[in-house]
This record gives sequence, C-alpha cells and structure tokens, in this order.
Amino acid sequence: MIYPVDIWLRGTDHATTREITTASEPAAWTDGDVETVLKEMLRAVDREKNPTAEERPVFLRGFSWIVNSFQDGGVVIAIELQTGAAVAGPFEIDRQELERMVTRVMTQGQAPPGVQ
Repeated sequence: MIYPVDIWLRGTDHATTREITTASEPAAWTDGDVETVLKEMLRAVDREKNPTAEERPVFLRGFSWIVNSFQDGGVVIAIELQTGAAVAGPFEIDRQELERMVTRVMTQGQAPPGVQ
C-alpha cells in the first residue's frame, strides 16, 4: 500500500508530498507496522531537509504526534519536530486502535544504551 506524506519544513512556506509504503492494509497493522510507518515519516522529513545525506538511524523520540480523523474518512498520523512537520494518510483503521498502537510503539522506541 502506498500513502502520501505531506512534509513542511520550518523556514519554508510550502509543503511537499512524498510517499511511504506499507506491507499490509492498515486494518491489519501490528505494532511493528506502525513503527515502520513512523520511521518512514521521519525519514521522509530528513530526506526533504537533507536530500544528499546518507540514510541515518531513526529513533522514535523527540517529537510530538497525534492521530486525527480525516475529512474524507479514515485517519491521519501527524508528527511535529524541530525541523518541521509531517502528516501521513489517510489510513482506514480505527482511530483509537491506531492511537493505542502508536502509544505502545513510542513507549518502546527508546534509543539503545549509549545513544542520545
């Protein structure tokens, strides 16, 4: 499945749309799928800000997130970082279930020992 991610970088006055790919339909997502979506959103922001940089490790910390209903149906995941913001979706999945999965993933998304 391919979904749009709208990216806005601080200091710019426009958004860019990129795509992320998921292995399964959102209604069948596991916590691992949600972790992948969040990491792909962060990578999309990093690629937009640093298009020539090599792929870097991604840690699920240091940003705010929300799951919100989308005007035409489904839900979106929005994240906000110091560098900007990204909104992915819409996804056809229950909003409360996706919120629970994101919460679990974020709780487990601590950096490995020694990494800050």
